[in-house]
Amino acid sequence: MSARTLTLATASILTITSGCSSVPLKEGGTLSSYGNLGAAKGRFSKSRTYLDGNRLKEIKTVAIWPTTLTFSAGRRIQNSNDRLLVSNAIDRAICFTMSEKYKIVPIGGSPDLTIKAVITDIVPTQPAVAGAAKAISIGSSIALPVQIPRLPLGLGGLAMEAEALDSAGVQRAAIVWSRGANSFTSEARVSRVGDAYDLAAAFGSEFSRMIITGKEPKGLNIRLPSVYEIRTALGGKPGSPLCETFGRAPGIAGSIAASFGAPPSWADHGARVREPLASDLSTPNPAKPLN
Repeated sequence: MSARTLTLATASILTITSGCSSVPLKEGGTLSSYGNLGAAKGRFSKSRTYLDGNRLKEIKTVAIWPTTLTFSAGRRIQNSNDRLLVSNAIDRAICFTMSEKYKIVPIGGSPDLTIKAVITDIVPTQPAVAGAAKAISIGSSIALPVQIPRLPLGLGGLAMEAEALDSAGVQRAAIVWSRGANSFTSEARVSRVGDAYDLAAAFGSEFSRMIITGKEPKGLNIRLPSVYEIRTALGGKPGSPLCETFGRAPGIAGSIAASFGAPPSWADHGARVREPLASDLSTPNPAKPLN
């Protein structure tokens, strides 16, 4: 390798790393066990995972507890509607993804598997910086034929933990996960939860896919989406009527709003049934289940 090639490669790596928000893994103390988790993996998206692939092959019905926040995570975002928007995005992603393979049932419906997810940390997006970044991006797209990366300042992030318990309460899958926004693929939104909202859907889909495939998520997961995934991403009907509780995906309207830096709430109207806000900041398992 020539010195010039090495220099360019090093510069590229430094550019990528400087354009990413690093969010550490954070345990919230809500999992039934942390002893099964493997070593931390990943650089930009970090995770510790556990998977009982053989037992998961037997699963046919799944129930989903509404996602909650630890007290420390809730204090990072004062607006209760913003907190609910992020937690609902996780629930929607889990329910929509899971319902492609499994039957979704209420908590009281004797499910084969119960999913519980908790937000352990939210790194707020800095709205003023995001607004400036979006203004620069829109302006440059008019003047230049290439897209200018987002300013690597004020980027947000999300940390999660989740587990899947069988009918006997035995942990069959678990994850502690974190990811920060980056300058290249994360849309700048004028909202303190702009980045956390986008990452919420990514987490919900990733954890669900881990259970469905029986394989740990890879750092770079490139695959073609199914027809079902494309349809639901565009706001189509989910695989289970219970998933309608979390509302439809914003679809094209959401993509257009994001391209102009609008807050997620402009296109995503959230859950059809509002959960008690007390569950956002206290107990990991809310008193009101999905039914």
